[in-house]
Amino acid sequence: MTTAVVVGSGPNGLAAAVTLARAGVRVTVLEAADVAGGGTRSSELTLPGVVHDECSGFHPLAVDTAFSRDVDLAAYGLRWRWPEVQYSHPLDGRRGAASLRSVEDTAAGLGADGRRWSAVFGPLTRRFDQITADFLRPMIHVPAHPLALARFGVLSSLPASLLAAGWRTPEGKALFAGVAAHAMRPLSSPMSSAIGVALGTAAHAYGWPVAEGGSAAISRAMVAALEGAGGKVVTGSRVRSLAELDDPDIVMLDTTPAAAVSLVGDRMPDRVRRPLSRYRHGPGVFKVDFAIDGDVPWLHEDSRRAGTVHVGGTLAQIAEAEHAVSRGTMPERPFVLVGQQYLADPSRSQDGRHPLYAYAHVPAGYTGDATASIESQIERFAPGFKERILARHVRSVAQMEEHNPNYVGGDVVTGANSPRQLVFRPRAALNPYALGVPGVYLCSAATPPGAGAHGMCGYNAAKAALALLR
Repeated sequence: MTTAVVVGSGPNGLAAAVTLARAGVRVTVLEAADVAGGGTRSSELTLPGVVHDECSGFHPLAVDTAFSRDVDLAAYGLRWRWPEVQYSHPLDGRRGAASLRSVEDTAAGLGADGRRWSAVFGPLTRRFDQITADFLRPMIHVPAHPLALARFGVLSSLPASLLAAGWRTPEGKALFAGVAAHAMRPLSSPMSSAIGVALGTAAHAYGWPVAEGGSAAISRAMVAALEGAGGKVVTGSRVRSLAELDDPDIVMLDTTPAAAVSLVGDRMPDRVRRPLSRYRHGPGVFKVDFAIDGDVPWLHEDSRRAGTVHVGGTLAQIAEAEHAVSRGTMPERPFVLVGQQYLADPSRSQDGRHPLYAYAHVPAGYTGDATASIESQIERFAPGFKERILARHVRSVAQMEEHNPNYVGGDVVTGANSPRQLVFRPRAALNPYALGVPGVYLCSAATPPGAGAHGMCGYNAAKAALALLR
């Protein structure tokens, strides 16, 4: 019987394991931590009964993929829940903007910028199933839907600041700037629109759902699917070299490229080792989870109904903060992403005490404490917020990496979203998952299509391995 070992139990490692196991491979997943899940763990970090997502919180690209269609995780207990407002962007005063599931409803709220929003996101939303069929795969392939992908590609290639200039109002510019800032790149850099265009379109096509009970429900469902197919997960098992494994036919590494180089050792050919050794990580995040009494008192009304709130002010203010972070300087007013998952999933709260998720973009390896900056940014748009804090759980950049070794320097997306790495991650190759050693593959978010709890990196890697087996 064909055997496989998967090193790492993040969503990509588990997706690879499930895909292999369902194809008849005997699979064992080895996880160094005491709990499986990687970026999809959830815990009562602050108060009893208050459930916090420890990293990944919203999952717009996980709802409808080749993996989700192959493996019905709902059969293993996964339930998606959607907020009323997918994401919002408050501005000073009571102003702001919001993205709703409907392109038309979102456009109606943007006034003079509504027609432009519809022109950008309407055609993409109508064909997003076709677009994702191509961009959730390695870039080097013959596209199944070239016209739809070309439109997406043209918009994605632009600097975010240039694309945002097409909106006339501060609200329209800020709404796009906030979603584009997920790239953790200067908004003036080439292709810095790509993440914003993808996530902005996904908000209309699929929404930005949360997993009922916390993101850990995703990994629990995957583990159950794996066990149902005869596989298993072993936690508390750290692998330092492939020589420690019992010569499996397939090895999947849900690790960083640098860790893969270390694990494979001298067996890895130079043509693979060199580009993996040059792989670059991006800025970090500093995360604070709050337990709050009641809701956040946002002045912007729609932000009170939003699952995600982008806190950073105007396009110019976000651009300045992201540029500072890229230079290694901590901005006075950082971009902060606030998650109100409990609005879609009340099961996470306890007796009116709610979990609030917040992280700031900070320089890679930042050693300072950004807690006060995060709280001040929220207070700026929600006066009285600080008075509602019941408890905090702080996770510094160093603690983020300790929590998950794939988050090098606090980089939770496992790689800088530079133009080169957006297109060719982790290296330019027809099979970017292969590591030059028969049967050994990289399947983490450092491979196409990149970060997210969609599992598509692992699914693609497993499909590549199975194709070669046949």
